[in-house]
Amino acid sequence: MTTDNKNKHLSYKESGVDVEAGYKLVKTIQPFVEKTRRPEVLTGLGSFSALSRIPNHIKNPVLVTCTDGVGTKIEIARELNEFSTIGIDLVAMCVNDLIACGAEPLVFLDYYVTDKLRVEIASKVIEGIASGCEQANCSLVGGETAEHPGSFPKNSFDLAGFSVGIVDENEIIGQDDPKIGDILIGIESSGFHSNGYSLLRKVIRDYDVNLKSKLKGEEIGEILLRPTRIYVDEILSLKKSVVLNSIAHITGGGFIENIPRMLGENQKAVIEHAFDDWPKGYYFEWLTKITDMPKENLLNTFNCGVGMVIAVNESDEENALGALNQSLFAKKIGRIEERSEKDQAITFI
Repeated sequence: MTTDNKNKHLSYKESGVDVEAGYKLVKTIQPFVEKTRRPEVLTGLGSFSALSRIPNHIKNPVLVTCTDGVGTKIEIARELNEFSTIGIDLVAMCVNDLIACGAEPLVFLDYYVTDKLRVEIASKVIEGIASGCEQANCSLVGGETAEHPGSFPKNSFDLAGFSVGIVDENEIIGQDDPKIGDILIGIESSGFHSNGYSLLRKVIRDYDVNLKSKLKGEEIGEILLRPTRIYVDEILSLKKSVVLNSIAHITGGGFIENIPRMLGENQKAVIEHAFDDWPKGYYFEWLTKITDMPKENLLNTFNCGVGMVIAVNESDEENALGALNQSLFAKKIGRIEERSEKDQAITFI
């Protein structure tokens, strides 16, 4: 066949990119996406860009942006062939960062990249993203679906999310440092959330963990895929009645890395933590039992049962706990004290 004849048969699909599959995906996800639409959003799915008004109740608006992914939790989803919740994780990882400064999530965009677009998998993932957006009351306004044939591993995909939120400049949480004597309140996680999965997957391999085996009646695979809790409703509701001096989202790096981010200069957090204090603490205790991993390593990697930590005035402790415990479990875990030069940012007692 001559070069000219070969060229007559060239198409994007021959190179590994199926635009028809992309069109089918957009049609499939349209109903999920439409359910997330806030009244401020002016454009529909498929526009070159997304437009949104500023919510009327924000008088001195400040835009807040976050981006994140879900790491190698995707590999657990692939192994179990269960893709309906990984999208919730993606939204949670972004919006939980947004609300750490008190911002209300407004819009969300996703990036889905794969070697070959499989509409049935991609639509499940995006349906999960839409579900997460509904929970966070933000609009899924668009995204990018990319096929990378030849440069991305076969039968694989990755995700990234980007969220924009808005907060009144006079209501930004953490703008002023928390105070010495502030009470630290922990709010329960739903499990491992979306951090530490490279370590978890190593444990599964090295200790021959069967994902179908059970822990207190729940399969290990189900535990590992349990979606990240979204804290938007609880935090936005609480800030209406209680002064929140600072917030830490307990994400990658666990307690050790994230709690210092909520502190001011010359402050330390004095923390009391026990796995059995928390509804999902036994997940992490299970890890220590099968691996002999030191607790310090877990506290530097995982949320250890606590997904969010807030600092409140001592006088607001009772009100904050009363409000939070109406929908989830929360308890006092410590307080903020003055830090000397020789002190670490966190002291565990």
